[in-house]
Amino acid sequence: MGSGQVTTSVPSGPSEFQGKHVTVAGLGVSGLPAAKALHARGAIVTAVNDGDDARAREQAAELEALGITVRLGDGATLPEGTELIVTAPGWQPDKPLFLAAEQAGVPIWGDVELAWRLRGPDAAPWLAVTGTNGKTTTVQMLASILKAAGLRTAAVGNIGVSLLDAVLGDEKYDVLAVELSSYQLHWAPSLRAYSGAVLNLAPDHLDWHGSMDAYAADKGRIYEGNKVACVYNVADPRTEDLVREADVEEGCRAVGFTLQAPAVSQLGVVDGILVDRAFVENRQKNAQELAEVSDVDPPAPHNIANALAAAALARSYGVPAQAVRDGLRAFKPDAHRIAHVADVGGVAYVDDSKATNTHAAQASLAAYEPIVWIAGGLAKGAEFDELVASSAKRLRGVVLIGADRALIREALARHAPEVPVVDLDRTDTGAMLQAVTEAKRLARPGDTVLLAPACASMDMFTNYNQRGDAFAAAVRELGA
Repeated sequence: MGSGQVTTSVPSGPSEFQGKHVTVAGLGVSGLPAAKALHARGAIVTAVNDGDDARAREQAAELEALGITVRLGDGATLPEGTELIVTAPGWQPDKPLFLAAEQAGVPIWGDVELAWRLRGPDAAPWLAVTGTNGKTTTVQMLASILKAAGLRTAAVGNIGVSLLDAVLGDEKYDVLAVELSSYQLHWAPSLRAYSGAVLNLAPDHLDWHGSMDAYAADKGRIYEGNKVACVYNVADPRTEDLVREADVEEGCRAVGFTLQAPAVSQLGVVDGILVDRAFVENRQKNAQELAEVSDVDPPAPHNIANALAAAALARSYGVPAQAVRDGLRAFKPDAHRIAHVADVGGVAYVDDSKATNTHAAQASLAAYEPIVWIAGGLAKGAEFDELVASSAKRLRGVVLIGADRALIREALARHAPEVPVVDLDRTDTGAMLQAVTEAKRLARPGDTVLLAPACASMDMFTNYNQRGDAFAAAVRELGA
């Protein structure tokens, strides 16, 4: 079931979109299926797109063949007669198109909102996950657990599979594991999940949301109307605050997850065992063993937290304890997420190129000791003092790469002046090999060389995947 491939027939009977003038803002993974779905329901669709590149022209031709009007290179002007806008999630709320829509009283939905409204009467409920970091891993763990319970499910949403594909496609699901970004939640006012989770909150995408409060509020939308459980992170009180602020269905409970022994209505860890004190009879006295910490791959603290959140959502849907264990054992993380590459000379080399912000890097650094840290790239406005101060005692040495490495170097000078730092002033294809070579020189047997850049990759690489691949290739060359 690929992105943009909605395999659904025109619905029988009248549609609320019949004859309605709808503007789809943005093409790509979400815009293409949205335009097709609306057109199939009788809407008069105009698709607008900022860009006019080869990919956009290819997508435009596909829509125009269906009779859909497409305007490339003009995503700012509100088409005449527009009664509804359906937007790609990344389009910022202050775009001229949206300001014009607000002045004209035109509602704005995201593709998630459209998918929610187009669900059939017997549609699969959504178990939904958001947070600054860990969303994809948690949703994949959740899907693995649900499958282990014999349920028909899929990991969808911000994970790369359009929710419209899942909702309108031919395959029938019992329940969906849904990853939602803050962008998607911003444009989804009527979404009501069966159970939802906010994994954590740290400054991110503040240029889009305008403030940390606005970012947190959009994340908190995932709890609105929850039916069974609002899952929050005990170690991050802001997530529990969002639960308190949410308007939920009668009987919906707040369920925490913690790396400590769980209190009542929490999941946690006792003597290396993941346990449930939320979805058991007589939870005042009883706890249910779910899995061992060693069943989680990799068993880093933040990944155990992901597993507990996934387990909480699955248990809220009635999944038995054995399926939690079996699903976690079957789960294999995506590449570049604290992935062990190799041991060379008694030193472990770990690729966490996906740690593209300080919050993710801090979680990664907390999993190892002592560390030679490879960091740097595009800072995206981030500050590094808190990250360096919290991790200083773990650092054997640091190798800095990328455009904004000076920001990390300055934080190291303030908070870890005794830690040796290698500053690589190069961005060519050989830079990663030199970084790994320098890290090897600093490391001792028993250490971990950790690529956890705390920065985006686009200054030197196409994306974090390419950066991680370069690191792994350099490690293999080192080993050879």
